[in-house]
Amino acid sequence: MAELDVVVIGAGVSGLAAAARLAGAGLAVAVLEAGERVGGRIRTHRPSLLELGAQVIHGDRNPIAALPGLEAPVPVPRRAARVLLPGGPRPLTALRPTPPLLEDRLTSGAAREPLRRLAGASPWDVPVAAWLKEETADSPRALEPAAEWFRQNWAAEPEALSAPALAALRRADPAGRGEFALPGGFDRLPARLAEGLRVRLGDAVVRLSWTRGRVRVLTAAGHVESAAAAVVTVPPPVVAEGRLVVNDLPVRKQAAAYELRPGDAWCGLVAYPEQAPESVVVFDAGGRLGFVSTTAGRPEVLVMAKARAAAAARSAWAEPGGLVALLAGALPWTRGLNPAEVVVCDWGADPWTGGAYTYPGVGALWASPAWAEPLGGTVFFAGEATVGLSGPPMAHMAMASGERAATEVIGALER
Repeated sequence: MAELDVVVIGAGVSGLAAAARLAGAGLAVAVLEAGERVGGRIRTHRPSLLELGAQVIHGDRNPIAALPGLEAPVPVPRRAARVLLPGGPRPLTALRPTPPLLEDRLTSGAAREPLRRLAGASPWDVPVAAWLKEETADSPRALEPAAEWFRQNWAAEPEALSAPALAALRRADPAGRGEFALPGGFDRLPARLAEGLRVRLGDAVVRLSWTRGRVRVLTAAGHVESAAAAVVTVPPPVVAEGRLVVNDLPVRKQAAAYELRPGDAWCGLVAYPEQAPESVVVFDAGGRLGFVSTTAGRPEVLVMAKARAAAAARSAWAEPGGLVALLAGALPWTRGLNPAEVVVCDWGADPWTGGAYTYPGVGALWASPAWAEPLGGTVFFAGEATVGLSGPPMAHMAMASGERAATEVIGALER
């Protein structure tokens, strides 16, 4: 490659947003990506256009909708909501209080006084598990389904999930309300951001060396690139586990990389020889399948499992007939049918993603801003792990983090 001003490590939404902003400022930029495609944890299955990673665009004020060159997002059609209980699938209202109501209560001001009271016994933080136990004291049967709901929405065990942080980042989210889909597939977003950029795929950066005002990166294929600055967008575990070595990384940032862990995630698309009779999303309160969704008149079933359900679904898939048997319990119409096709996307087993997204952990609120801190005005950091309490770990916040890092780079290079 020609002489570079900036090298961006990672071609997810944050890396592409950073590179697009830098290239728009007239800088020479290259994006280096370990995988064979752009988009990171956005992955659209074709031709079905079902999403195997990030599922929807959240909010009616989401900045993704304002990007030129993309069709306007459309509301996601509503599905019947059911919960899978030992007796079979039932309406979600069979759970009282319903898990969505509990999550809304935590996000609202109604939870502030209980959280303050609980914090008196645990001054550093309050786990979601402790808050849930108090909230369901009058309805103990609701405790475990509610805990599983939080596992599936936040990819974390309730004991590890910070209740005050979750509430704060939900309230801080500028995207508004509602769920939307991008016509043509969510992967249109990274494709749009990548237009006109120099992106090299399939060659992981394994070492980044730096001195003030200069970086040098080495890839797995032995390529070496030099630039005035770098933007690191890989998930922190990639650094913590040594797949990308950043020389002279301060101890505080090393500790942050170990602290910022994405929860486990597994996704499966199962196509049956018959069409689904209804549009439905089934929440498996037993922790085996996560969320299972179908669309009326289509043969595909989508399984999105996180936390312990990701491990359960992964294990069921490894056992002949195991996943099909679980789905028959959640979707009775599939009983006796053999799938025509199964497509698996195992995010937890991917060494360059490590799972779903970074959850706000108990006692770890310091880690996200620490990971976001630049090194010597030369190495900058972006990605959903850097957003902290400014919003949830979703695509629009990842994109905003890339734009923030690019602004920091431009300011540093102008000095």
